[in-house]
Amino acid sequence: MAGATLTPNLRDQPHDLGGRLADGTRPSGLTMTVPREYVHRTAISEVFLTNWRRGEEGWVVSAQWPRAHTFYGPVHGLHDPLLLIETIRQAAILLSHVAHRLPLDHPIIWQRVRYDLAPQALRTTDQPAEVTLHITDRDMVHRSTRLVSAHQEFRIVCDGAELASATLVYSCHSPAVYRRLRGEYSDLALANSRRLPLPEAVAPQLVARERDRDVVLSPTDRPDRWQLRVDTAHPVLFDHPVDHAPGMLMVEAARQAAQAATPGFTVPASLDCGFERYAELDAPSWVEARTTGRTDGDRRQVEVTVEQHGKRVISARVACVPTS
Repeated sequence: MAGATLTPNLRDQPHDLGGRLADGTRPSGLTMTVPREYVHRTAISEVFLTNWRRGEEGWVVSAQWPRAHTFYGPVHGLHDPLLLIETIRQAAILLSHVAHRLPLDHPIIWQRVRYDLAPQALRTTDQPAEVTLHITDRDMVHRSTRLVSAHQEFRIVCDGAELASATLVYSCHSPAVYRRLRGEYSDLALANSRRLPLPEAVAPQLVARERDRDVVLSPTDRPDRWQLRVDTAHPVLFDHPVDHAPGMLMVEAARQAAQAATPGFTVPASLDCGFERYAELDAPSWVEARTTGRTDGDRRQVEVTVEQHGKRVISARVACVPTS
């Protein structure tokens, strides 16, 4: 998390992130990502956004997806759909700071994330994918001048083709309010000192992964139930220390559980995930998946829940499309 410096109001300023070359000329295209602080990332390599501007009905944010990635890498010639959620996450955080003046040290907490995508638009090429997000602010709630909650709608284009529609709903908290909400768990060092030992991983091929390190499910005595595997040393899911299991880990658990529940390799063509409470690091969380049938187009519907202490942490509906 960045420090307490307030973000300048950049709503109406041009965003020349590329700078000028030594001879004074300007590059023909973007050559830099947005500042990592604006997307709450520590590793520059994990920043996918390249620019932002006002659009006709909201905001336009540009991004680039790499041809390869250590975690969100392509499989079967398709970009990882969860790259979409990570890009949405970064775009929402960016706009909360540069458009809505949220201070950089204010935590952002998800309530809901949803997408519905066209799998064929995920096809990789021999170039990085150029992604454009058209974002409309729906219900932006302010207290005084401070953003406290947001509902944003996204239309996403990848390499000129319509890729997805999406929704993100989140709340924003001052550091003082967050400490009150989290109690002793707001102590980052204390929360991490209590983390559970890392359990074994299910076979990576069960969840369309290649390495144990990237598996977030641990086996139990039931084929439809797993323990959440929380590896705080993972360089992508835990890009920086946090006091609870992060949202992208929970979404990855839903994706992997849906994959484990459906035969063959499938693409999560739609995902709708609601967040109800924090998943703490000092107690096991349990992931369950239940197939609920098929829809037109042979989409396999899977419902996934994550519970801790007998209370629901997230619930997700995933529509999986089989692919060769």
